[in-house]
Amino acid sequence: MYSVIIKYFFVFVFLFTCEVKAKDAIVTHHYANNDGVKIHYVKAGETGPLVVMLHGFPDFWYSWNEQIIALQNTHRVVAMDMRGYNRSDKPKGINHYSISKLVSDVEAVIQDIGEKKAVVIGHDWGGMVAWNFAMLRPDMTDRLIVLNLPHPKGLSRELANNPDQQKNSQYARDFQRPDSHKYLNAEKLTNWVKDKNKRKKYLKAINNSDFEAMLNYYKRNYPRPPYEDNASEPIRITMPVLIIHGLDDKALLHGALNRTWEWIDSDLTLVTVPDAGHFVHHDKPNFVNGTLKMWLMRER
Repeated sequence: MYSVIIKYFFVFVFLFTCEVKAKDAIVTHHYANNDGVKIHYVKAGETGPLVVMLHGFPDFWYSWNEQIIALQNTHRVVAMDMRGYNRSDKPKGINHYSISKLVSDVEAVIQDIGEKKAVVIGHDWGGMVAWNFAMLRPDMTDRLIVLNLPHPKGLSRELANNPDQQKNSQYARDFQRPDSHKYLNAEKLTNWVKDKNKRKKYLKAINNSDFEAMLNYYKRNYPRPPYEDNASEPIRITMPVLIIHGLDDKALLHGALNRTWEWIDSDLTLVTVPDAGHFVHHDKPNFVNGTLKMWLMRER
């Protein structure tokens, strides 16, 4: 195992940076059936390895628009609407949003495309699902890429030991309260989207989502106090891993990245991005796209 830490200012990354234009990716729309739950996804690109992208909260497949554009010439790219969001089904009941159900949605999409494995990319809750997909479906995970979601064991450790992370996770405890979804609306949930044209798309997609389902991710899967450091050994990650983390993330502090390499049996590339927050792929799309292309096209 080796670990490579790439800083934002490294010149060679700039050489691979793609210029992102203000346009929408040309995609086709599809649905996979996972035990009666329809999962919507979009596709772009005709050749190359399959890449499956998983969004977080509060988001939808369009979160990956710039990354789809950047990768579609070298990869077949798929971006999902996670269950509960936008065009995907929104089953009622907290247990429909367990990690095992969310992992099975990704498996269903890969199988619907007719493939046996894929590069899996996740951000936020999509990152949590991506970590768990790599652990539970290693045979279906070619490579793993995670944006601003530390390894679950690192997050658990920080919640147990870091008062700043405990404080900054208050939002998650609020989301876990009964009827918390009743206090949400699309205007509040899209105020982080600065581009006016994008925000129109987000307002439509979030209004088409189920607020209760969105918060069931937190109620079913996010740790609850009293927080305890899980001393058990996690399932080892066996494929190459790329982590990209915006250092200004206030929800998921970068201290949780420490010791990630101890839980991975393959190579780890850790990229930290100054002046970028939780939505690192929105804050620094050119840099993120260049890093993705460089890492995906390297020799194994």
